Amino acid sequence: MELADHRAPVPTAIALLSGGLDSATAAALAQAEGYQVIGLSFDYGQRHRRELQAAATIARDLGLAEHQTIQVNLASWGGSSLTDARMAVPSEGVQEGVIPSTYVPGRNTVFIAIGLSLAEARGAERLVLGVNAVDYSGYPDCRPDYLEAFQQLADLASKAGREGRGTQLWAPLVSWSKTRIVEEALRLGVPIAETWSCYSGGAQPCGVCDSCRIRDAALREAGRPDLATT
Repeated sequence: MELADHRAPVPTAIALLSGGLDSATAAALAQAEGYQVIGLSFDYGQRHRRELQAAATIARDLGLAEHQTIQVNLASWGGSSLTDARMAVPSEGVQEGVIPSTYVPGRNTVFIAIGLSLAEARGAERLVLGVNAVDYSGYPDCRPDYLEAFQQLADLASKAGREGRGTQLWAPLVSWSKTRIVEEALRLGVPIAETWSCYSGGAQPCGVCDSCRIRDAALREAGRPDLATT
């Protein structure tokens, strides 16, 4: 006679995985909380497509249950220095109150909507987002009020949400400093050296774009200058 298995099923989370440090850390945090994580990445015509290779490596190294990559060509109409090679990637540092040219119109709205579709199809309880409002406060779609409003939309727009079991948007890093993110990544064993944050499309990190500079400063502050690009 076989004994019944009374173990609770492992909950599932979908993690938007860009290939960068923040999304990798958020995915690892979800794993640490007991979720089996499915990674979802996007080829949206970004000039720094190298991050997609990083996303695949991170998914493997973290042992994600699955990794999907979806093509959504936001570069067709440009509007961002991340999707239009004719525009210069800024390197003068984040300016308070200024939305930088690296903002991609509608990117997070599109990505979250697709993530919610996958989450509902797979019965996932969480959609894990690596968005951060501290270092990138200029981005309108990385702020708490945006996430709160999107959660309301998500609950209204899905069958699961209408039935009271909708997917929850989970952005654990939204108010963290970059240094704290690095420290948590180190604690969780995130393969930081395999992540890609550079906005430029070169084979090696440029070390001068805003993203490289913020990442390098945090690594040095966390005591890991060996992982910095410069």
